[in-house]
Formats: sequence, C-alpha cells, structure tokens
Amino acid sequence: MRKYTPKDSVQAKAYYTDRFHVVPSVPTQDVSTDEVFAKQLEVLSSKVDIKSAYIQIEQMRVEIDHKDNFKAIEILKNECGYAMMSEMSAVDYLAQDGEFEVFYQLLNLEERKRVRVVCRIPQGLAIESIVPLYKSANFAERELFDMFGLVVNNHPFLKRILMPDDWEGHPLLKTYPLHGDEFASWYEVDKIFGKEAREAIGPENRDPAKIDRYDTKRFSRVGREVPFGADISEGEPDTPIEYSQTLLVDYNASQTQLKDRK
Repeated sequence: MRKYTPKDSVQAKAYYTDRFHVVPSVPTQDVSTDEVFAKQLEVLSSKVDIKSAYIQIEQMRVEIDHKDNFKAIEILKNECGYAMMSEMSAVDYLAQDGEFEVFYQLLNLEERKRVRVVCRIPQGLAIESIVPLYKSANFAERELFDMFGLVVNNHPFLKRILMPDDWEGHPLLKTYPLHGDEFASWYEVDKIFGKEAREAIGPENRDPAKIDRYDTKRFSRVGREVPFGADISEGEPDTPIEYSQTLLVDYNASQTQLKDRK
C-alpha cells in the first residue's frame, strides 16, 4: 500500500495530461498452439466466417462480421461451454474508420478459458441483441446505446441507463467534449428553473482545464511522477515509491525483505 497523500480540494487542483504510459505490443500466438482453443475455433469456423483469430495473453481473440454476432456467440455458449459473459462494450473508431468496434468477453468456467469476440460495425447500423443468450447483456447493451448511440435490435427495453432520457449526445464518443457541450452546461438550469432563468443564473461552471503534453502532474505511471512545473525536457527521473507503515504491517520492511530474497 502506497503512502497516503491528502486529497483535499482535489477537484480544484486537478491537472490533465496526455502523457500516459504506452503499453508495448503484446505478442500473439497461433490458435493451433492450444488444443482446446483449436477445437473451439474449428467448431465456430464451420458455421461462421472468421476474419481473424489468435491467442493473446492466454485468451483467444476472434473477429467476426457484425451480422453474425448472435450466431457466433450462441455457438460459443451452447457448443463450446462459454456459460458466462463477463463484459461487453464498444470502442469509438469513427474518426479513423467510420466504425465502432464492439467486443464481447466470454468465460468458460469448466475449462478455465476466455474468448474475446470482436466485430466492426459502421456508424448508423444496428447490432443484434444477445440478451436471449446472456441476461447480463441487458444493462451492457443499454449502456452501449446510452454512451455511444449504438442501436441494439430486439433488446427488451432499450433506453438510456446512465444519462437522463432527454439528454442530447453520447458521452463516450471521442467527439464529445470532456467538459460537456452547450446542452450540458444549461441542462440543470433549464430543468429546475426553466430557460427564462438562464440570464439570471448563468451556465453551469465546468472545469475548463485542457490536456497539455507538458503538464507535469502524473497519475498514470506509478513511480514516474514529477513535481508540478518541473522541467522534463531532459527526461523524466524515476521517483521512489513510499509505502505506509501500520500497526499490523510494515510495507517498507516487506519490500526490503522481498529484495533480499532475490
């Protein structure tokens, strides 16, 4: 456990940065290197067109056509033992390709295997609901509609799940402003007091801070933080991590012992 740092008025002192840790490329393996995955892919490919398939971090990633999403996942559940859907969401690639990437994370409890089903869908098209296969997809698909504006066909109750029903826009689109748009700045004023009160109350005061490459407040890379305002033109020095000491556990001593064992 790292040493506690007081976070009083953290919102008033927030600094944004785009200098996040860049994860190196993760190596991939051919599906044939795993006997279980190879058999499952053979079953799936006999009934669905597979665009690509490989193993990455001990799980199989399969890309299919968005029109085959229900059929592919039905096969994986009923014939390959993937009884649980642990995650489902999308990634906005609209500016780059004009498409969303929808992914499903499935878990086979008996064989302790995971598979990630991925499909690309152009903006404006709808994808088929998989709620008949996994009840956990109900809220995930509503979030997909709410946050990305992606319509899900045959969903039992497709409506917003996080934002108000009359909200304009979809907050997880990359084109959505970080501090909200014009509609967002007036939403509560209009809702509570009416539009006639705009001049008297004014818009909602949101943090106008922008992302700055040379901002030196670091939150994303533990041990690489630098003081605010420091000169990083010559590189970023390593910052030792301080650990807490409690009555029960001395975390600093534990770290020292681990180093001695090596």
